[in-house]
Parts: sequence; C-alpha cells; structure tokens
Amino acid sequence: MNHSEHPHRRFNPLTGEWILVSPHRTKRPWQGQVEETDVAAMPQYDPQCYLCPGNERAGGERTPKYAHTFVFDNDFSALLPDTPVAESNDGGLLRTHTERGICRVICFSPRHDLTLALMENEAIARVIDVWVRQYEELGSLEDINYVQIFENRGAMMGCSNPHPHGQIWSNRTVPMLPATETCYQQAHFVNNDNCLLCDYVALEIERGERIVFENDSFIALVPFWAVWPFETMILPRRHIRSLPELNTDERTALADMMRRMGIRFDNLFRTSFPYSMGIHQKPTDGGKHEAWHLHLHYYPPLLRSASVRKFMVGYEMLGNPQRDITAEQAAARLRECSEQHYRAAS
Repeated sequence: MNHSEHPHRRFNPLTGEWILVSPHRTKRPWQGQVEETDVAAMPQYDPQCYLCPGNERAGGERTPKYAHTFVFDNDFSALLPDTPVAESNDGGLLRTHTERGICRVICFSPRHDLTLALMENEAIARVIDVWVRQYEELGSLEDINYVQIFENRGAMMGCSNPHPHGQIWSNRTVPMLPATETCYQQAHFVNNDNCLLCDYVALEIERGERIVFENDSFIALVPFWAVWPFETMILPRRHIRSLPELNTDERTALADMMRRMGIRFDNLFRTSFPYSMGIHQKPTDGGKHEAWHLHLHYYPPLLRSASVRKFMVGYEMLGNPQRDITAEQAAARLRECSEQHYRAAS
C-alpha cells in the first residue's frame, strides 16, 4: 500500500491508541482561520517582563539579577503542597480526590530575546543540569511521584510570556499520559524481554525514513504514529530511564539536539516556531521502572505556514485523532531545513 496516498491507521505502541492518517486531504484549499504571527525582534531586557532580572513579579516578589538560570515556585501554581487529603465517591460515578504537588518556573536565560534555538549549547546544558537537580529534589519528596518538565513556546500554545522559560509540575499521582506509557512499556518489556523504545529506535535507524537528524548519543525523528503536523521525538540511543542517568557528554549532546531541533522548527516557516515540549521519564515513586526509556515529545501546531494552525476539532474530538501529512513527509520537510538559523543567515 502507498502510505503517502491512501487513508490508513497507525498504532502508537506507547499509548495503545490509533491515529487516522489522510494524506490525500493536503490537496484541499484552505479558507479557515489564520493566526497573526509576530516575528518582530524583542529587546534583550524588557522592564515590563516579570521574568527579566531585577523586575517585580506578582504579589511583590522580585526576580533576582540572575546570570544564567533562575528557578522559583510558580506564583500561580496549579498544584499546592499543603492541599488537605480528601476524596468522595457517589455510587462509583461521581468520584474525586484532592491532589498535592509543587509547580515551578525555570528561566532559561536572563536575556528576554532568546529562545533555546538561539542559545549556545553550553547555556542549554546548564538548563539540563537544572532539570536534573529539580527532578532529583522534587522526586525525593514523599508526596511527589512524578515530575513533569515542559516548555510552552509561543502565544498560540498558551505561553503567557515570551521570555525563555519552562515549567515543572510535580504530582502526588502519576499523570494519565506517563501512566499509560508506563503500562505499555512494561508490557513490551515483559513480552519481549527488551525496552519498547530501544526496539523502536533500532527499527527507525534501520529504516531511516523518519529520522530528521542525529548525533552520537541521540536521534530526532517524526514518530510513525505522529498526530501533530510536525510532531517529533528526541530519544537517547542507549537505555536511559531518567535525566540524572545522563553523563556529562550526553547532557551536552542533548543540548545540541534541542538547539538544532529549535533551529529546524524556526527555519521551517521562518518564524519563532510555537510548540509544546515535554520530557517523559520514569516516575519517582520508588519503583525501579527498568522498562522506562527517557524521551522528549515536541508538539508543534503549525500546519501549512506560519499562520495556519492545527486544531483538534470534529472527528478528532468525537472519534479519533487524525492528521493529513504523513510522518515521512513531515520528516522530509524538517530534514531539508538548514541548521543555520534564518535570522543569522539574513
């Protein structure tokens, strides 16, 4: 079957879900909503930005004059560490239980005008070092069983401030998606006596058609089961369960991958490319989780240009996730992008 022409379904072995792929739909004309994309240069320091060094935050707190990175408890936390433990159950149908947690913000750089794509590898490696320390610190707490590190880039992805930063939400319970990935990785491990994503990486290296770029320690690819138009994953070549298991060279290599991924995204539509990026790694509930394989998910919403956005609507909300561009087509477009940032080239 020609996967680039005919509708077909693809299976996601990490979640057990199916994705409907309809590549023939890319030929339809687009007359839907378009987004205004602001590509104007920003200042290195913005006196109105609460994440810039020395500026005031909500409630009178002041951001210190930091030189590299800065971490603080979110002023508007979605989770709180002192939430009282309680639950309710009405006939097994109306169930609730309170959730404890800690939310933090990580400023990647004191410069307001940078993104990970425009930072040096050394600076990104410092961010990775902070992620490692936060994962270890928060994960060691009795009430924290999962540490979710993520970055929302761009206003259309819900980012309220363009200053380079990310977040950590750490939960008492393991969130649904990592919990699902735990189940499917463990099942593959039991049935095949090997790691699911180790097997997947080996298969993708053998095929080659969905790999975007790589270095000695990691590969970046568009997963076979991708839902978002230019969804990608960064995976370590060796079996690593969590960030603290990365050695110094691998942390530098991961920084290199993240910078290059950001440059390719920006060059794809010649704009500061919006995305949500999240790091999935083993829970911190005290289990060994030998089946877990560290990986990064990137979910960019742009469909055809810097202004045409991918929404989840209609059939996708009511029936099944669906995409028009195949993983192979997306990987090919990303491979064609230069690794010199378009701003540096102009």
